[in-house]
Amino acid sequence: MHDNPPPRAIRAIDRPDAKIIPIIALTANAFDEDVQRSLQMGMNAHLSKPVEPEHLYQTLEELIWEYDMNKDMT
Repeated sequence: MHDNPPPRAIRAIDRPDAKIIPIIALTANAFDEDVQRSLQMGMNAHLSKPVEPEHLYQTLEELIWEYDMNKDMT
C-alpha cells in the first residue's frame, strides 16, 4: 500500500478540478473491504474485473453528471 496513494496525490494537486475529477478503481479485487479501501483512498467508484459494459457505462454516466454539477460550484 502506498503512503500517498495516487488518488490522494491527485487530489492534492493545486488545481480546482483536482478535487472533483472522477477517479475509478479498476481491479480484480471485488470484496466489500476492497471497495471500501478504494473509496477511503479517495476514489469515486470501484469496478472489479471482468467489467460488465452496462455497469461501466452507468458508473461513467453517474460520475460525469456528478462532475458537471460539482464543477459549476468551483
